Amino acid sequence: MINADDPLVPGSGLRIRNLRVGYGPVQALRGVSLEAPSGSVVAVLGANGAGKSTLLRAVSGTLRFHRGAVTAGEIEYAGRPLSRLSAAAVVARGVTQVPEGRRVFTRMTVAENLRAGALGGRGRKETAAARRRVLELFPVLAERAGQRAGLLSGGEQQMLAIGRALMARPSVLLLDEPTLGLAPLMAARIADTVREINAQGTTVLLVEQNAAMALSLASHAYVLEVGEVVMSGPADELAASDEVRRRYLGEIDPAEDTDEATGAPADRTVLTRWSA
Repeated sequence: MINADDPLVPGSGLRIRNLRVGYGPVQALRGVSLEAPSGSVVAVLGANGAGKSTLLRAVSGTLRFHRGAVTAGEIEYAGRPLSRLSAAAVVARGVTQVPEGRRVFTRMTVAENLRAGALGGRGRKETAAARRRVLELFPVLAERAGQRAGLLSGGEQQMLAIGRALMARPSVLLLDEPTLGLAPLMAARIADTVREINAQGTTVLLVEQNAAMALSLASHAYVLEVGEVVMSGPADELAASDEVRRRYLGEIDPAEDTDEATGAPADRTVLTRWSA
């Protein structure tokens, strides 16, 4: 049985303990604890309003831009606190977020967007190395270097948003719905890129509307409901859980899916994606 009381994954990395977050009188997170060990991909699942984006904002220090605040609990990376730091200071500690919605600077060129991601970096050599890494991951960005970001396709904008975050050379990458609104082929390309980023040593904390994809990428996963962790465990175990398959993967047990009046199979549409 997988539940919220399972022991956290051991190892150093990003650690969140009893985190509470409020937007004024509204409590969005209620004592959330999770861990993303160094070098792992950890997924966070849940329906609309569960608190997934709020969790990433709390880690990245951007809550204040959304009129939210951490009211209790701790966030640490590599044993050092992040909870009270500014967004810029969190980036300097090696933790960078790619927010939902492909928020690129639309009037700036691709090259200018990437340079913006390197502001406050460690020097020209490090910036040049980061740029090479980004263009190796996303060759299309080299082809579009002089083009305004607003003229890119949705998939290309997502590549640019991830690439801009990687220009800061993060140790931890926070990804909020990276495949939202993308065609299946482009979503698969983004997933492959997440694997490659992780294989190169970057820890990934992933919020993703495609639960099947998220669980295939992750080693460990957490399920949020109304601001609380209600399930957690190895990603493969969660993917095999009947409850997760029914509620988050859109799979229904034929034995349970019957018409209550007649006992015959119900005429229902089975969804393979869910809205996060």
